[in-house]
Amino acid sequence: MDSLENNLITHRPPSCIADYIAYGFVKSLRFFADLFFAKRYGNRAVVLETVAGVPGMVGGMFQHLKSLRSCKDDQGWIKELLDEAENERMHLMTFIQIAQPNWFERFLIIFVQVWFFAAYFILYIVSSKTAHRIVGYLEEEAVISYTQYLKEIDDKRIENVAAPEVAITYWKLPKNACLREVVLAARDDEIHHRDRNHSFADELSKK
Repeated sequence: MDSLENNLITHRPPSCIADYIAYGFVKSLRFFADLFFAKRYGNRAVVLETVAGVPGMVGGMFQHLKSLRSCKDDQGWIKELLDEAENERMHLMTFIQIAQPNWFERFLIIFVQVWFFAAYFILYIVSSKTAHRIVGYLEEEAVISYTQYLKEIDDKRIENVAAPEVAITYWKLPKNACLREVVLAARDDEIHHRDRNHSFADELSKK
């Protein structure tokens, strides 16, 4: 792993009990993901993006309702969170075509989405700050996973197949783009989501 990739993999140390709980929760999810998927990074991405597409939609909805109740401007949070949800959905649409998940993994997508939506919805009511911190830590792990995915491609252990049309259109990639370009684009998105959700959590902790 080169110095550039080391710089990309940053970690926000927990600063309170809620942060430690959030970090521990995400690490436990990582443990089971590693156990189940091992180095099948395309399949891992499918389930990861199923989870990642939930928080932005839930957060955007809550911020919308909050703005209506308080009759105050949302400072751009609603659009940014909904854009995040759409971005993660497009990640899923892309990796579905790359990984071609089997019937069990498709069932897992439904199960994980229902479970995580319910849990995240409740958490956002209880502590929106912790909810955003969890997403920040989830995105940290996503950046690590995509970096490992890139290494497998570069080491030729995963074939650098042609990028699906949905990815070429969404990220405006060259027509001859391959999997490596797709993973780089997805990782860049996750870096942005990581930093923004940690910033959201920091801002909420000041209120």
